[in-house]
Amino acid sequence: MKAKELRLMSDAEMDGKLAELRKELMKANSQIAIGTVPKSPGKVRESKKTIAKIMTIRREKALSREGAKRNE
Repeated sequence: MKAKELRLMSDAEMDGKLAELRKELMKANSQIAIGTVPKSPGKVRESKKTIAKIMTIRREKALSREGAKRNE
């Protein structure tokens, strides 16, 4: 998922997507730990990257809100 698409999402939508991605990643990691190959290994990397993007965007939004409060 692209960062541009994520920025258009509301906080609640981002939280839902984050929970969904973490659940997928947990399933894939458990498959890897057992020793089986996940259905799509590239999906693991993509999930990790998207989680990082969501966390970064949430942090940016929080900092911008904090900066706006200070300027008032």
